[in-house]
Parts: sequence; C-alpha cells; structure tokens
Amino acid sequence: MSDDHGHGRPGAFDGLGMHLGNLSRLSPAVTRSISAENFDGAKGGGGRATEGTGAIASRELGRGWKVSPSIDIAPNETVTVADIDGPGAIQHIWLTVHPTHWRRLVLRVYWDEEPEPSIEVPIGDFFCSGWGERCNIAGLPVVVNPAGGFNSYWEMPFRRHARITVENLTEDAVRGFYYQVIYTLTPIAADRAYLHAQWRRSNPVEGAEHTLIEGVRGQGHYVGTYLAWQVNSSGWWGEGELKWYLDGDDEFPTICGTGTEDYFGGAWNFEHPRGEYGIYSTPYLGMPQVIQPDGLYRANTRFGMYRFHVMDPIRFTDDLRVTVQALGWRSQLDGQMRYLPLKDDIASTVWWYQSEPHAPFPELPDANALEVI
Repeated sequence: MSDDHGHGRPGAFDGLGMHLGNLSRLSPAVTRSISAENFDGAKGGGGRATEGTGAIASRELGRGWKVSPSIDIAPNETVTVADIDGPGAIQHIWLTVHPTHWRRLVLRVYWDEEPEPSIEVPIGDFFCSGWGERCNIAGLPVVVNPAGGFNSYWEMPFRRHARITVENLTEDAVRGFYYQVIYTLTPIAADRAYLHAQWRRSNPVEGAEHTLIEGVRGQGHYVGTYLAWQVNSSGWWGEGELKWYLDGDDEFPTICGTGTEDYFGGAWNFEHPRGEYGIYSTPYLGMPQVIQPDGLYRANTRFGMYRFHVMDPIRFTDDLRVTVQALGWRSQLDGQMRYLPLKDDIASTVWWYQSEPHAPFPELPDANALEVI
C-alpha cells in the first residue's frame, strides 16, 4: 500500500493497513476493539462485564476474569455485533462458532448508514468454508486456523458509520458465538472504496453456467472468489472458463480464462500425486478442501477453492458481471473428446471494492436453500 493516499495530500499516512516497509511509521490513528468483552469498543471499556456466558466459570474470581467471552443468538434473531462511528476502517475480524451454524448464520455489513448491506454472505462461505467442515486456510485476506478459527484481513474503510450484523436463520439457538472486531479510527481518503461481498448458489446449475455476480454498477475492482463446488457426475469436471464482462460487454467478455483449475492456480485436473487430488493453500489462491464420498451416506465429491486478486485486481469503470461454466468430459466420438455440460451444485462468494451507492443484491435464499445437502 502506498503512503500517498492519506488525508488528501501527498506523503500523508492514513493509518490503515501496514506492511513491513512502513510498520515503524507513526500515525495519529487510534485502534479500538469490539467483542463480547467490550460491546461498543469504548476506550477502557474491556473486561468490565459482570454477567455473560462465562459468569458461572468466573464466579470464584469475579469481574475481569473472562465473564463475557461470547454471546448466544436466539432462534431467528439478528444481533448487531459492531456499531461504529467513523471515519475509520475495520482491519481484522476473528470469530468462531460450531460448524453446524456456518450456513445458518448470515453476515451482513452496512456502510455509512445505508439501508441495504454491502456484504451479505453465510458466515462459513465468507471465510472460504462453505461445506460446514473444518479445514485450514493460509490465505492473505482470509485465514482459517485450528479448529475453526475464522480470520478476515480484508481492509474495510468507511467514512461515517459501520454496522455488522449476524442473523440466525433457523429455529435453533446458537450457543457460543465468539468474535472480535479490530478497527482503526482515522480520516479516509477520497479514493478509498468500500468492500462488498455477495453469495450466490446454483443447485443444480442450469445451462452449465453459474453467475457469480451481475448487476454491479459504479467504479471499482474485483478482488476475490471462493467456490464451494459439488460434482454430480463422474469424470473430470473443471474444463469451464471464468469470464469477466466489463463496462458494457454483452455477448463476449473482456477477460476469459482457460479452465477452472487454471484460474485457481492449478493445472492438469489438480491431480498430484497420480490418482489423487492435491490440496494446497497459499496467500493468493488454493484448493484447501476436497471432501470425497464414503461409500455409505456421503455422496458426490466436494471442493473448496479460492483466489484472491490482491496482486491483480480486475478493474471496472461502470459495470461488472462474472460467470463460470460447469463443463466436463464425455465419451469420445470419432476418436475425439467431447465436452459435457454439467448440472453441479456451485455456491460462490465474491469480494469487490466499489464506490457507493451499490446496486441492490438479489434476495438471499432461506435456510433450506442455503443448506449443504
């Protein structure tokens, strides 16, 4: 991150994310934290609770000894986990909750008191964990550590206000939702955009093409993709291309990939060693999860794949649409291979930065439509 994007003057430092080259540089920005131990992030407001989910365990030690480390979420309840007056930026979100709830809880983020969220994604998918089963992820903006510790390092600047909510879509109470939001209060330069994220699912894919995002309006850049992909046919499934339709593109895109595994930085069907899928997780891309059938109750191989466009953001000026083809192989004809359009289950999460206001999102499905089945 360059240092000339500060308070509107060359050479100023805005106190947002840092790297090793400027880690020693002083800034007037201040750091705050919101958690169940300090619900509003007030200075000197941590560890003051006298009641909470840890009150019984701390009854012999008293106040200041992990009295309120987490919250419970009632059936069909929406809780506000962060409500922040700006200007500033969210820099780190850590949370953990039982995998049962990863597709039942919806994370929403609202910038500058907007009525509709800019981020609306099931909790697990936002942290590249769409299958409700734990796996470790060593990404740069998203990190998942044992055992189910979700970390987001997406930089999220805001000018007036930020609000984060979590909705429980089911009739089951959620016990033990742990979280911490680290943010900075600092002026935000005019060229800083707002983070957006959206979830979509095609189950099954119709017409062998899944739309990751469409209808985006405004200036911005596309910065991340996560796919939870269930293969419903035998054989190789990843011949489909990802396509970016930019700024008025109609039938044909400006950017067209060469295959699904190629886009996620792999090659040759991800097959290594021979006869096996090779899982991998790197700062910018990976396939950290392959869930295979067990011969009894578990059917259909499932994949979790991510790519973060940190070093290669895809920029657009007016509008954006992104699709992926579900394409495999079928039998040969006259000695030649043929493509097979697939009807797989594909759930996507995409991240992008853009100027506000943003176009409305499609309505998020209910708990049954989100469920891993």
